[in-house]
Amino acid sequence: MRVLPPLALYIHVPWCVRKCPYCDFNSHGVGRGAELPETRYVEALLADLDHDLEAVQGREIVSIFIGGGTPSLFSAAAYQRLFDGLRRRLIFAADIEITLEANPGTVEQARFEGYRRAGINRLSIGVQSFASDQLAALGRIHSGDEAVRAMRSARDAGFDNVNLDLMHGLPRQTLETALGDIEQALALEPTHLSWYQLTLEPNTEFFSHPPALPDEERLWDIQDAGHALIESAGLRRYEISAYARPDRQARHNLNYWRFGDYLGIGAGAHGKLSFIDSTGQWRIERRWKTRQPEAYLRRLNDPRGFVAGGQPVDACALPLEFLMNALRLVEGVNADDWQNHTGRALSELTPQLEAARRKGLLGESPSRLQATPQGLLFLNDLLALFDEKVR
Repeated sequence: MRVLPPLALYIHVPWCVRKCPYCDFNSHGVGRGAELPETRYVEALLADLDHDLEAVQGREIVSIFIGGGTPSLFSAAAYQRLFDGLRRRLIFAADIEITLEANPGTVEQARFEGYRRAGINRLSIGVQSFASDQLAALGRIHSGDEAVRAMRSARDAGFDNVNLDLMHGLPRQTLETALGDIEQALALEPTHLSWYQLTLEPNTEFFSHPPALPDEERLWDIQDAGHALIESAGLRRYEISAYARPDRQARHNLNYWRFGDYLGIGAGAHGKLSFIDSTGQWRIERRWKTRQPEAYLRRLNDPRGFVAGGQPVDACALPLEFLMNALRLVEGVNADDWQNHTGRALSELTPQLEAARRKGLLGESPSRLQATPQGLLFLNDLLALFDEKVR
């Protein structure tokens, strides 16, 4: 019998000090010292959630992730009001993971302590690099020293579960400078490291005016040596760009990759919800919220709510969507999860599975859908084998 997957909550805070030239997220630069509409926005977030509650009545929330933008621009008092409201409306799992994204240069220890009191128990600090020239090229507002201080302040405030975001393949980056960033990050002893390659996304400044990036041979060298260095420090890769100490994997992100459900509240937030009707019919719906912050705030007193659009996930697209997430995981997923999430028999894919195994892109176990190390490196090639079939 098919059962509903775990449910998470994503909260989007759209403001940042300055928009980075590589960023394609819904973020809006406001400059340093800008007064943000914290009270109105928290009120809008809770009203936004109220419009979604009927769809998830009685379901437990296993994780919360507050992303942006720069969520650490909001005060601890704002998050205390927000979480007071969330707890009145939702059922929190006893071991719920609650993550806040924080940027160095926008936080200090006192603010971290306030976040901890509000109920946030995990931080994700956006370092990207410790090198001053790389930070300048990326348009970041902090220095390497500020990144180090932010990590130490987080520890002093009582956070024992901290992710560092680090990028590679940066403008004019060498193997030595890339490894230097990793060494500095590891010296701070994070429980989790997100290490991913810079990509030039449409609708960004970097896409319109591309910087000089390392060539493909150097990128491969950085990736091979960086992976070995991170794992030698005791962090194990569990997803294409994510490494963690034992039992410190990001539960919120695991829920995405395992095709779990999530509510999305805040300007431009997206959500995915599964439903089973009284006849046992299964459907999945995606919905997204009003994108521009001021337009989102104007929806506060609109009886129509905050949803800007929504659509069911087409049954033909569902299998590929599932594979695009599940095959990012180093351990893959149980083969039974395929039928539970897609409603289709795995035997339909027998020719594609055999072709992927012949190419060395998919593991041999019939009980798991799991990319090989080669398959993780060439995930697009692996997915292409299934694309036409599952559509």
